[in-house]
Amino acid sequence: MLELADIQQAAERVRGQVLDTPCVESRTLSQLTGTQLFLKMENLQFTASFKERGACNKLAQLTDQEKARGVIAMSAGNHAQGVAYHAERLGIPATIVMPSFTPGVKVARTRGFGARVILHGDSLEAAYQHARTLAEAQNLVFVHPYDDLAIMAGQGTLALEMLAAQPELDTLVVPVGGGGLISGIATAAKALRPGIRVIGVQTQRFPAMVNAVQGTRHAQGGNTIAEGIAVGAPGAHCLEVIRQRVDDLLLVDEGDIEQAIVLLLEIEKTLAEGAGAAALAALLRHGERFAGRKVGMVLSGGNIDPQLLAQIIGRGLVRSGRLIRIVISARDVPGSLARITALVAEAGANVDEVHHQRAFTLLAAQNVEIEMVLQTRGHEHVQELLQRLRGAGLEVRLATA
Repeated sequence: MLELADIQQAAERVRGQVLDTPCVESRTLSQLTGTQLFLKMENLQFTASFKERGACNKLAQLTDQEKARGVIAMSAGNHAQGVAYHAERLGIPATIVMPSFTPGVKVARTRGFGARVILHGDSLEAAYQHARTLAEAQNLVFVHPYDDLAIMAGQGTLALEMLAAQPELDTLVVPVGGGGLISGIATAAKALRPGIRVIGVQTQRFPAMVNAVQGTRHAQGGNTIAEGIAVGAPGAHCLEVIRQRVDDLLLVDEGDIEQAIVLLLEIEKTLAEGAGAAALAALLRHGERFAGRKVGMVLSGGNIDPQLLAQIIGRGLVRSGRLIRIVISARDVPGSLARITALVAEAGANVDEVHHQRAFTLLAAQNVEIEMVLQTRGHEHVQELLQRLRGAGLEVRLATA
């Protein structure tokens, strides 16, 4: 079983090799969540993820012979970058097996650290099995992404820093995939502050740890924007620690995570990937469980594909009422569109897109359906806009899908 001494020794090994990231209060997010909320900014690590900690601790303990043989790891991205970066720094040859769905930005950065990258399989399990096969065939040291005591101890150094920076924290909220991060955090936190609560968060599409610990049978699988915690089975070492030292595990959905990413970007001006935003997603969805508490939230990583981020931002604008789509039925005569756009401008909205539909409509001939995408200030402004258009005699509806 992992113990506090393992984590303290890991802290000595990684000191100066990984960043002691800020643990800062967010007043605005505190107001939104009804807590006093502190963010542990692991997205500021050189590889933009906490995974560096475990990788550094593991590689630092290899013998000279093991270092010469080289290491191999399986990862959807963050563990890959952590292993590749510290292997390069320590002069260790590294091979990384990544699932074929891994975001391109993570593949490129991993290769940029000098690692040999192999894309294999359409699941983490398939990539894992291929990495194990290569490790045996090529006599490489396998560096597990979470089910390894050295990895778990390295991740736990994060908790030492959080509690040193904010000793009064009474709750820690941590994203959970295979369980390496929360195992290390819970071990350190419970040893130093026995009364502290440690809460894990999984996505509803990959609730493997929740099922294992709570005995539930939630369905599993599908695409998720939190690919960093899309793990099919918990680590055996991690599971035992979590059963004994983690107080609760919560589930969040894709919409919760999207909202959390947008809020972190807009309010804190900091970039979180899906897994990195999972803890805030839990605070937003399960607010009653955290109300009035002093919460430390682990923002575990910030590696996200730019195209996915653009989609999430757009959907966030729609959710907040700042980007809307309306459909107006009007006579197809000269000046009709000019009149409508003038009304939109008078209402303080901005036109993003305009589309005329003449053929694919049930309207009478000589009528036209005008679809407009508009930038607005929020839900209240949207209602003011619709009222102005209808007051001018126009037939208008808000398109929600």
